[in-house]
Amino acid sequence: MTTADLPGEAGLDDRVPFLARLEKQEREALLGLGRELGFRPRDVLLHQHEPSSYVLLVTHGWTKVTAAAVNGYEALLALRGPGDIVGESAALTGRPRSATVTALEAVRAVVVERDRFTAFLSGSPAVSYALLGLTSDRMRAADQRRLDFASMSVRERLAALLLELAHTNARYTEAGVELLVPLSKQELAGSVGASREMVQRLLRDLRARGVVVTGRRTLLIVRMDVLRRIARAGT
Repeated sequence: MTTADLPGEAGLDDRVPFLARLEKQEREALLGLGRELGFRPRDVLLHQHEPSSYVLLVTHGWTKVTAAAVNGYEALLALRGPGDIVGESAALTGRPRSATVTALEAVRAVVVERDRFTAFLSGSPAVSYALLGLTSDRMRAADQRRLDFASMSVRERLAALLLELAHTNARYTEAGVELLVPLSKQELAGSVGASREMVQRLLRDLRARGVVVTGRRTLLIVRMDVLRRIARAGT
């Protein structure tokens, strides 16, 4: 995998994956520490609460990061794709994993044992700083999202989420903007802090207005302009 294969812009923010932040030599050295494995859709790569023994460097495909509450409610925390690192927080702190990572499609990832990963960081300040920058960017983005969502209705949050996915995980076609990440209604609900039934009702309304077309784990946005109005003003 090369930097050209990785998504992202020139400015470093939470959307620029970890491997894209590294120099070629550093990236190749890090990937060389582990072995690449394949995962099928819905396979669990990491389990919440399990001890940390390795980190994963995603080289192909998309995953979802979820956390389950005591009452069984599952929240979608993030999507991680090519070039992203997962499991690094538990590896660095020695604490149990805080979330579950599940393949949304066919995924390939390089598995690096925890001891090898931390030893590599100790001998590579540039990679350590890149990881610190990534962590900071992710925290800042999460804080901003919580701030934005706090003032929004569920309808507005759903519109904002669909717009975010349209800009980061979608393909533009003549028919509209097709989301590439196959999220279920429950997963969409977990991302906006709502019930599955509420999201189902909102999607039914958007379909009736000709804003989206939905199928089993598929979603096509036909009217981006309407979603923008909803997200901004709740029309």
